[in-house]
Amino acid sequence: MFGTSIHWTTFFYLLIDTFIVLLTLYFSRKKTRSSLRRFLYLGILFVAYNATGGFLPIDDFPGPFILQYIITYGVAIALCVYIVYYLYKEYDIVVLKFNSSIRNLAILASVSFVVLFLIPYFLTDSLNSARFLFTIPISAVAFVFLFIFYRRISNPSNPNPFIVRRNKLSMVSVASIALLPICTVIGDYQWITFTVMNLAFFAITAIEADRYLYFIENNNRMYEVFALKKKQRDESVERKIIYEDLTRREIEVALSILSNLSYRNIAKDLFIAESTVSKHASNIFKKTGVKNRREFLKRFRKKK
Repeated sequence: MFGTSIHWTTFFYLLIDTFIVLLTLYFSRKKTRSSLRRFLYLGILFVAYNATGGFLPIDDFPGPFILQYIITYGVAIALCVYIVYYLYKEYDIVVLKFNSSIRNLAILASVSFVVLFLIPYFLTDSLNSARFLFTIPISAVAFVFLFIFYRRISNPSNPNPFIVRRNKLSMVSVASIALLPICTVIGDYQWITFTVMNLAFFAITAIEADRYLYFIENNNRMYEVFALKKKQRDESVERKIIYEDLTRREIEVALSILSNLSYRNIAKDLFIAESTVSKHASNIFKKTGVKNRREFLKRFRKKK
């Protein structure tokens, strides 16, 4: 299309992702949620990924030919690392097995690109050989990470449909990252590669949309909690979720407390440590002006 190498499917994904980014930017003007900012940054990275990977390489690009691949692979690596970072924040993960922190994963991907792609390319002057040497080990690492992440979040007995849906969508995102190296080594089939990668963005978009609907569904239960702090600042309280009062995770924990779940069960449902639940609960109690869990339930739990 347009005299470039971009496939119509890639251009279509570029338009969709740009629309989602603009829509998020519009709704984030009055929001301060860090998760919404993270989603906005993720969307911008996907737009950059579709644009660079779709339009490059081109013949009249200034500089050496390999520079275009450094740009496209660099954006792709940054995107994959950021998706992992996004999911780490989503599940409050600090580190998985094998010391797989975000920092270490970023270093591993960057060093592998230099050692397994750039150096072999300059030595052999063969793009296919360099691509093969880089993608095969990275693909193996990605599938190991996929397995570890699955073990980390899998909980088939979880009764909360929202949590179950989020887990499935998160697995789609991680699976897309794991399949990217394989799609790359197969060849320059944009319609395959970019479809696989954009599935990750659409899955995370679905997570955010589903979370918003989940909060709306539980709006009546949470309204008095949100309204209390708002009333202290302003007597005119609109009947809506006030994200500025509680963070996204605090809302999830608060809803679980209102369902009379123990901290242990909340930790199991949200895949976080019990001490983390306790910390979130302390923040919730402080923000809502209560001293402890019993006082919180007494004030905000609806009587049957």
